[in-house]
Amino acid sequence: MNQQRSWALASYLTLSQTMTPVWRWLYKKRLQRGKETAHSLSQKWVTTPAPRPAGPLVWGHAVGVGEAMALAGFFVQMGKLWPEANFLITTTARTSGDALHKTGLPSRCLHQFAPVDTPATVKLFLDHWQPALAVWCEMDLWPALIHATKQRGIPHALVNARLDDEALAKRRWGRWIYQALLPGFNTLWAQNNPSRQALLTLGARPESVVVTGNIKAMSPPVGCNVDALLNFQQGLADRPVWLLASSHPIEEEMALQAHDLLRKHRADALLLIAPRAPARGQEVLALCPTGTLLRSTTTALPETTHSVYVADTIGEMGLWYRLAPATMLGGSWAPVGGHNPHEPLALACAVVHGPNVWNFSESYQDLDQQGQCQSATSAAEISEFVLKIWNQASARSDLHDQEVFEEMNSLVKLAKA
Repeated sequence: MNQQRSWALASYLTLSQTMTPVWRWLYKKRLQRGKETAHSLSQKWVTTPAPRPAGPLVWGHAVGVGEAMALAGFFVQMGKLWPEANFLITTTARTSGDALHKTGLPSRCLHQFAPVDTPATVKLFLDHWQPALAVWCEMDLWPALIHATKQRGIPHALVNARLDDEALAKRRWGRWIYQALLPGFNTLWAQNNPSRQALLTLGARPESVVVTGNIKAMSPPVGCNVDALLNFQQGLADRPVWLLASSHPIEEEMALQAHDLLRKHRADALLLIAPRAPARGQEVLALCPTGTLLRSTTTALPETTHSVYVADTIGEMGLWYRLAPATMLGGSWAPVGGHNPHEPLALACAVVHGPNVWNFSESYQDLDQQGQCQSATSAAEISEFVLKIWNQASARSDLHDQEVFEEMNSLVKLAKA
């Protein structure tokens, strides 16, 4: 490590430790605002971690719900290669942890909140969990935690890395930190070739970076509450249902236009709207017909008089995907870059998407070619897609990437060595 990189990392570690009283004050304020709980803070400060299971433990860290679910699927597959291992997933956000618990953690897998990134707290975390292997999903990198993992000789991998030009530009300000950390990874899995080049620009060793595609294809089918599913299935009977999933502003209006067209064919059609940010529930409700139900405020099921139902809750996507044979997957008409298409496909829910899918460009290209997804640019095209799906059986997607499993097997061998 050259002197400039070493200085940048050392400065970060010193500053993060010095700032500990400030972090404690900020987290206290978050607790008072309801953004933390006593339980989450006890895990973040490693005062009352869960008991460590016996035997080798693989630890993975993710930030968002999609990344956490991808890690869960990743560990399901790794568990087949390493039957004696247990697994730990850490997240920073409460929403990711809540989603994991609601959808069901894989067997032999625990969830904890990630430690605050100070040398002292990181030491407590690693002393307690003693991982045999560390896996970072995407680019939520914490320098103190990564540095301490490397110093202890724990093999560590970065998987599912994706960096476009904009993301790379944002990280250039911290290039000395990245240049100090990335060479220490045993392997880095990029989603595509531009991401691989971006990792090299930030300091990764060329021989350690491989292109494996998006591991979110490995996410297990999202779970759901069985009683809730049965209640909805009985209440809806044979009504035709479709879903707008993970929606953003402008996409609800488009879905409502498509729904008006669909109701000319099936007057009893029901549209489920699950906004990406549940806090937008009331905002979405204001766009909908009078009498639309908002899930967060009622336990009532939609009746024949309700043509739209707003599902503004967390951790229930498995329920909506099971009820709807077709979904308009949001974030792809709004300038967001698209959301994970593999999650609905794993539950036989066909996907129509917009043109803005750069976050999953390779996945959508392959799935469109296979006929498992379809692009649409208008409400009329969306309604035509949904009608087609209502009139045919949906085929379940069963995706498998041999290269990913080969790289995973290499990771397991490295951890066992």
